[in-house]
Amino acid sequence: MDNLLERRLTGAIITSFYRVYDELGFGFLESVYVSAMLLELNARGVYAEREAKIVVHYRGVEVGHFRADLLVERKVIVEIKASLAVTEADRKQLLNYLRGTSLELGLLLHFGQKASFQRLIYTNKAR
Repeated sequence: MDNLLERRLTGAIITSFYRVYDELGFGFLESVYVSAMLLELNARGVYAEREAKIVVHYRGVEVGHFRADLLVERKVIVEIKASLAVTEADRKQLLNYLRGTSLELGLLLHFGQKASFQRLIYTNKAR
């Protein structure tokens, strides 16, 4: 099945995630993992921005902004967590980021005791 949204790009992000996890393991601050992910993605020729400012619109009007841990090729929001467990609040945070923008794809990367990721999609039909 080749209809997975941004298959190549998310594959590169996930591969980078596991490479960083294999090298650093569990126990660092999120900022360390964000920096390492940025280096790894750039080494793969993938453009990523750290703490990219993303504007949120409501009914066509700018109502605020947030800073994504990583914005990859202006297509995928990457949220990084370095905790014991990913919570529903973490998932909702990323879904809200997607809902407030024209972006539809997010990856939640968990640098926990065991590496894991979640691929989240929010279809922005109105945009």
